[in-house]
Amino acid sequence: MSDTPPDRLSVDPASPYHDAKLLERGIGVRFNGNEKTNVEEYCVSEGWVRLAVGKTLDRKGKQLTIKYSGKVEPYFEDIPRDSGA
Repeated sequence: MSDTPPDRLSVDPASPYHDAKLLERGIGVRFNGNEKTNVEEYCVSEGWVRLAVGKTLDRKGKQLTIKYSGKVEPYFEDIPRDSGA
């Protein structure tokens, strides 16, 4: 198994970018230098994330998301990161 997260990943099982094994492993996302816990989907090469908006649902019953552009840095949570100290 690679130590590099995929370029694009989604938590929605209906998405072609969904990968249950990677999600079970645990993936964290740093967006513009801030840790985000409400990321529904991300794409590193295109530089965007889709963030969940509260408990609001769209007309299909899925959680409403908003797409933001910026620097996306995914990482595996099971690999220790540098403390930067």
